[in-house]
Amino acid sequence: MSAVCGDGRDSAMECGEKSSARCTSGGAEDSLDRLLPTVNTSLSPRKRTTSQCKSEPPLLRTSKRTIYTAGRPPWYNEHGTQSKEAFVIGLCGGSASGKTTVARKIIEALDVPWVVLLSMDSFYKVLTSEQQLQAASNDYNFDHPDAFDFVLLVHTLRKLKQGKSVKIPVYDFTTHGRQKEWKTVYGASVIIFEGIMSFADKELLKLLDMKIFVDTDSDIRLVRRLRRDITERGRDIEGVIKQYNKFVKPAFEQYIEPTMRLADIVVPRGGGNMVAIDLIVQHVHSQLEERKLRWDMAALASAHQAQPLPQTLSVLESTPQVRGMHTIIRNKDTNRDEFIFYSKRLMRLLIERALSFLPSQVHIVQTPQGEDYEGRIFHGKRITGVSILRAGETMEPALRAVCKDVRIGKILIQTNQDTGEPELHYLRLPKDISEDHVILMDCTVSTGAAAMMAIRVLLDHDVQEEKILLVSLLMAEMGVHSVAYAFPQVKIITTAVDKKVNDLFHIIPGIGNFGDRYFGTDAPTDWSDDDMDEPSC
Repeated sequence: MSAVCGDGRDSAMECGEKSSARCTSGGAEDSLDRLLPTVNTSLSPRKRTTSQCKSEPPLLRTSKRTIYTAGRPPWYNEHGTQSKEAFVIGLCGGSASGKTTVARKIIEALDVPWVVLLSMDSFYKVLTSEQQLQAASNDYNFDHPDAFDFVLLVHTLRKLKQGKSVKIPVYDFTTHGRQKEWKTVYGASVIIFEGIMSFADKELLKLLDMKIFVDTDSDIRLVRRLRRDITERGRDIEGVIKQYNKFVKPAFEQYIEPTMRLADIVVPRGGGNMVAIDLIVQHVHSQLEERKLRWDMAALASAHQAQPLPQTLSVLESTPQVRGMHTIIRNKDTNRDEFIFYSKRLMRLLIERALSFLPSQVHIVQTPQGEDYEGRIFHGKRITGVSILRAGETMEPALRAVCKDVRIGKILIQTNQDTGEPELHYLRLPKDISEDHVILMDCTVSTGAAAMMAIRVLLDHDVQEEKILLVSLLMAEMGVHSVAYAFPQVKIITTAVDKKVNDLFHIIPGIGNFGDRYFGTDAPTDWSDDDMDEPSC
């Protein structure tokens, strides 16, 4: 049932019949037959996704907190499957109706840390030369469904629905074309998708959990459009009015206003209608609460007890040299210089061991003596190292020392002190990483939580699971089992595996907080061996 929300004086919720009655009749609805599904007011909410491209920088500061508008906590359960889905809000309305303002008001009122805003304006089609000339003379209809690249839009939303990273085109309204650089978007707890044709495609509607129509008086919309197109898009007043009368107004009556009947909530007057926004926020909060799942560390700890270590695990041979280096770095009395020196020696051995698992092929070369030598070379496109900050980046020099010109990416994962859940706070991956063999580096792995999240991030960026090698100086059996169970094709390489994890999820006997011992900082009282802490400066 649709709800038409008024201000404080309009306390009653009006039924969907009223909003339907406000639509144009006959021909207008016929023109939507190819786009719109049959309306069923008993439909249950649709599930999941969308993304951002409007906010630069990707955050929004409110009186209460800083809200990140690009990114999310990619939290997955012990099976490696996504344990949360984004809640997707679709905002529709006429041109300059205040959709973006409503979206930002909702973001502020929601007060959740991970929100993404996606504008349909990013998905205008690339114009042909003839269409470019029409656009220059204000004779091209940007307010028709055919002006939008629905194929790319639906494909993008579906990828985001799966938690994968996507690239969003950046449309230049001055040149009527896409810029060369596209924006990378990753997902969110809440995703708001806004545009004039947000409800004008069957597949698009399936991606929306909540549909909102922003209903603003046509005179107000015209004034706003004049101000925006003249000041922001370099248009002249005659051209804006010509385009409005020729395309914008007829398109609203034919394609946009009829979709009001599909809305769950109709918001008159846009961003100033705080009663409507409060109702929307209450509903979204209830939906997020229903979807909330917690990582059960205790269950994870007991899930693989007494199980043999997985075949995907490779432990460096415990030679006297390796065991001697472990003796030094595990000793609580070892000074920082000694700790760093012997850690680096172990890292170099560990990286060399990891490289032996990369694919290779026979390669014959000729020696200086003129004889053939049958050797081997790497059989793949590239090798990329990705460190889990902060301790993981201490392994980067060892990788660079043995892999010339290797590319490096970084992932920062921190624990939310309110929820106890790890969250992705920083991500920098090289371009086209999906084609690479990736060496994922973290110095210690206890529960496997940070490693699993990092692997999931790589998979979301289309890296193949069998091309990921997780390398760590020290792991607990619990972490080994967790990673191997969730991602059975990931190769795990370490110098040692300790059997126990205590109640604080520290590896026993362990090595202490590796990052603090290496960088000479003080460990917090609640440190974790998974090292989800601040990066070094």
